[in-house]
Amino acid sequence: MTGSDRILDGVRVLDLTTFVTGGFCSLMLANQGAEVIKVERPEVGDDNRHSGPPFIDGESPYFWSVNYGKKSVELDLKSEAGREALYELASEADVFIQNYRPGTAERLDVDEDAIRSHNDDIIYCAISAFGQTGPWRERPGYDLLIQGMSGIMSVTGEPDSKPVKVGLPMTDLITAMWAAFGVSNALYRREQTGEGEYIDLGMLDAALPWLTKQAGKVFAGESPSRMGTKDPVLAPYQTFETADGHINVACLNQKLWKGLCTALERPDLVDDERFETNADRVEHMDELEAELEETFRELTTDEWMVLLVEEAGIPAGPVLEAEDALYNEQTDARDTVTTIEDPERGEIPVIEHPLKYDRSSSGFESPPPKLGEDNRSVFADLGYSDDELDDLEARGAFGGGE
Repeated sequence: MTGSDRILDGVRVLDLTTFVTGGFCSLMLANQGAEVIKVERPEVGDDNRHSGPPFIDGESPYFWSVNYGKKSVELDLKSEAGREALYELASEADVFIQNYRPGTAERLDVDEDAIRSHNDDIIYCAISAFGQTGPWRERPGYDLLIQGMSGIMSVTGEPDSKPVKVGLPMTDLITAMWAAFGVSNALYRREQTGEGEYIDLGMLDAALPWLTKQAGKVFAGESPSRMGTKDPVLAPYQTFETADGHINVACLNQKLWKGLCTALERPDLVDDERFETNADRVEHMDELEAELEETFRELTTDEWMVLLVEEAGIPAGPVLEAEDALYNEQTDARDTVTTIEDPERGEIPVIEHPLKYDRSSSGFESPPPKLGEDNRSVFADLGYSDDELDDLEARGAFGGGE
């Protein structure tokens, strides 16, 4: 892949974030062709580099999954030389992303005003836990805290259990997707107006629109609660135990409900007034679960997949372990999980991003960077001579200066 036909080819992004919120945002942009320069703390780097175990050759594969296709530059932003170097990068950048707690960027002189004084039409995206305004603005926040404060944990888990965190860093990823969406919108607007943009994005704000069904219950004066795998407005729409595992079944209308009963050889359920309509089934969800689970335990998951999906066309699917979700005949056919060659680490696995274009290409062109491996090359691309790079290094721009 040359990159010449990728949608964001020619866009340069400075990513000063750590962990996932900004990292996955810039990962999405890199996948679409943007040049992402990851600015990291000297000798330490992004904290996500050290998230583990597991580690592979001393590096976290979790870090890899969020940082393919980027360059890494170490800059000591507490030094004058480091800030000067950052301003040089910013002067040639299109996008600047940071996820400092409000007030930190100002103390480091990397806030919007400081950066915009070097590049008036830059897109500046500030990500934080609660946004730049409001009484909680200075509070620290991570995915666990936001999952709790957004209501997600209150509706996750079994009814009689304590609140449960979603197994993924869900609010980090939600925020990252909003950030990439906002940056793309701002780049489009700049094409129309020539003006830069400032984006204030809070993780709590980012998570709340995803409540959807649960928000609908609140708006109707009801209180959502934990329901296990059951759905608040559809039934049956949940997980059932089989003879050897679990299967998910999704009936969104009457036709599917009747088709399910036929495939299960349970015509009695169609005639049962408790289950006549979706509203009836939601009202009698526990009784419906008991009836269906008794039947589902009779066969294996694979056997039910044949009867329900292949023969009856009912929406159903197995509950897979993560390794089986990553590697199966469907992901193989779609090239969903591939590898990328790294000169030191050999082949590294990559989960490809899902956008498949007819007239454009996407994908990662390089492996996740070693810490600081692009210190000199990035500035050489800006026109720095070897002597100027030596001086920059000696003055501590990359850390460890005299």
